Amino acid sequence: MLIRRAARGEEVLLGRRHPKSRFMPNIYVFPGGRVGPKDRLPSGFAERFSAQPEGLDAGTRRRLDRFVRAALRETFEETGLLVASERFRGGATRPPKAPGGKVWAAFRHAGLQPAFADLRLVARAITPVVSPMRFHTRFFLADGGLASGDIDGDGELVDIAWVPLEKAQTLPMAEVGGYVLRQALAARSRPGSAVLFRWVGAEMRPVASRRPAKPGGRVHHSP
Repeated sequence: MLIRRAARGEEVLLGRRHPKSRFMPNIYVFPGGRVGPKDRLPSGFAERFSAQPEGLDAGTRRRLDRFVRAALRETFEETGLLVASERFRGGATRPPKAPGGKVWAAFRHAGLQPAFADLRLVARAITPVVSPMRFHTRFFLADGGLASGDIDGDGELVDIAWVPLEKAQTLPMAEVGGYVLRQALAARSRPGSAVLFRWVGAEMRPVASRRPAKPGGRVHHSP
């Protein structure tokens, strides 16, 4: 999630899923996608990650580096924007090429340092068991002012734009998208917080603490 301050107030970057998408067509979403094989490889840049919330599940903590790389890569592929923390100045040495794909080459060509340390985990969500297509997603928040370049995605999202927050909350979004956006806004005043959302029957609820599993059931942990 990228949220920035603008002359008309705060804006969030959103795109509409393609009308022909098998899953959630015409729904507005944040840029993102699944972790790919190359996201497991170092980018070739200095990779310093921000302190993440306490209580993260072991899988998230262990694979945090690839989740952050995937978030930066998917943002670039779907929107054309590079989320960078700084520009290499003067004679500063640029990082060597790495086998991480086009996104790191684009950062290198632009002379930009990827904003690894500026992505903050604010939520994690798991779709209900009744969903025809399931996903387990981590949501990161970053300052949209760090994004550079022109909006020009790969076609997976359409109508990509910076949308005023008031308008964003009236657009057709998945329930989890609205929940996570509100969580992201609240999290800015609560450093170190993160929430896991899960479904209980037909209702989505935040999980604030570890809960024991019922016999034969699944354990749902805090983030």
